Amino acid sequence: MLKKLLSILTTLCAAVFLTANIASAHVTVSPDQAPSNSYQKFTFRVPTEKNIPTTKLKIRVPEQVDVSLIEPVPGWKYSLEKNKDGKVTNITWTAEGKGLSSTEFGEFSVMGKIAANANKLEWKAYQTYKDGSVVKWIQEAGGDNPAPVTKVVKGSGEGDDHNAAASDSQDNQAEPKTADSGWPLYLSIIAVAISIIAFIITLTKKKK
Repeated sequence: MLKKLLSILTTLCAAVFLTANIASAHVTVSPDQAPSNSYQKFTFRVPTEKNIPTTKLKIRVPEQVDVSLIEPVPGWKYSLEKNKDGKVTNITWTAEGKGLSSTEFGEFSVMGKIAANANKLEWKAYQTYKDGSVVKWIQEAGGDNPAPVTKVVKGSGEGDDHNAAASDSQDNQAEPKTADSGWPLYLSIIAVAISIIAFIITLTKKKK
């Protein structure tokens, strides 16, 4: 009986870890918060969730962002779609080689200015795999495929590029925290599992 319970607990813990990892494997944008009327570097992190490579990424640029520069990505080419006023509306990166395998992620960056009246930037993303299937990251927060979002706070109104440098610095400092953000949950699960096991062992000894 004890061995069966231990086996069940082990399976449950493994399932929780797997679910947490899958839930975190979304297309995201950094920074997740930025001041209005400022220039920013926006970086899209794209994980491959299938056993086949990611070969294309399309980002729909929010109306409240004026993209001016694209950072080159080795092994990828990009194309731009613009409206009649010359504003970039869509950016598509296409792999020139094998793309991103199931154990890889990629980062794609652009520079742009946030409008003075912006309050939320929703970057709808379309991830294409080698078999032609497309995952649309366009839902609201809480959905299975949420769109990457940058929250906009009131800026200084200067509109210079100093904010972009500050944003890069903040991103570099915040990354380790993001990577470890699941550990408190994992440790709590392990602690609960150990407590249950100890309780079962105690009951078993009393019965003897």
